[in-house]
Amino acid sequence: MLPLRGRRLPRLKPNRPKILSMRIHVATDHAGLEFSQHLQAHLTAAGHEVIDHGPTEYDALDDYPAFCINAALATARDQARGVEALGVVFGGSGNGEQIAANKVRGIRAALVWSIATAQLARQHNDANVISIGARQHTVDEAVSFVDAFISEPFSHDERHVRRIAQLAEYETTGDIAGKGVDH
Repeated sequence: MLPLRGRRLPRLKPNRPKILSMRIHVATDHAGLEFSQHLQAHLTAAGHEVIDHGPTEYDALDDYPAFCINAALATARDQARGVEALGVVFGGSGNGEQIAANKVRGIRAALVWSIATAQLARQHNDANVISIGARQHTVDEAVSFVDAFISEPFSHDERHVRRIAQLAEYETTGDIAGKGVDH
């Protein structure tokens, strides 16, 4: 186990059992197009329903925000309807794509760079979208991050539930009652 500020985290395992199929919304920019296509084939073969929010062809001048926002919107809508759904967005670094996805109400998008960050995004933050930098990883690494993310459940620990509720409160009201948010 790895120490973290005097606390020990459970060992994270890269090979989780396959979960039931779910809907996965995918978006990218030109830098992640090849990753996206490979991932979609992998997820479909694993029995998931994959919805591609674009782009469908390479354009070095494309703009990622609409693609990523559409994937995030669809993920949020599906979850609001009770559909098991998550989202995956790709870009060169993944940073802009994460920012775009996080503009959608109800989305908690996490930038992941390892199996551990993918698992912790679900365990601690109940992330519903992940972003991966296609220029930072191999296709196989990205697939392993996505598989870890999809198979990892939210922990439902009280402290994580409380913190997520605070973020949702701020998202809807612009405040977190009793927490001293500056205005």
